Amino acid sequence: MTLAREGGPMTYQVPVLTPINYPVWAVKVKSIMDAHGIWETVNVRVLGEETDTKKKKQTLAFLFQAIPEEMVLQMASYTDPKQVWDGLKTRYLGVDRVRTARVATLKRELEGLHMKEDETIDNFVTKLSGLASKARSVGYEIEEGDLVKRLLDSMPKSFLQIVASIGQCFELC
Repeated sequence: MTLAREGGPMTYQVPVLTPINYPVWAVKVKSIMDAHGIWETVNVRVLGEETDTKKKKQTLAFLFQAIPEEMVLQMASYTDPKQVWDGLKTRYLGVDRVRTARVATLKRELEGLHMKEDETIDNFVTKLSGLASKARSVGYEIEEGDLVKRLLDSMPKSFLQIVASIGQCFELC
């Protein structure tokens, strides 16, 4: 997709939805559609406000490009971009019951996460951040303090002295 701007055209690659990338896909697609001025057809601001028919068609075409071929026929009956967007959101994030189950699974995964002896702190922090991002994408916010506590509690025995020093520092400070 190309967007004309001062200084030349700007091209965006259309991200394709997969079974595991919905949260990141949704952020990318939303920002691209917003940059093109067509996000308003999905996110109608005023109830009852009609959106431009041409923009609706552009948005539908964009969304159909961004979903796997096997889903195009499932979504083809929708004539409104918001219907497609909401259908995808429901399918990938699920209804409240499914969302609650995903939050519970992520909490268990967080509680069971432990740093391996040969694992770097950076790699472990990346795992923690990834879990926090997944939780945020389903509407659950993990507090930063809880993440730090999980990091310190998950350290291998070889880091025991450092963890104890950090714990003392924060209790005294």
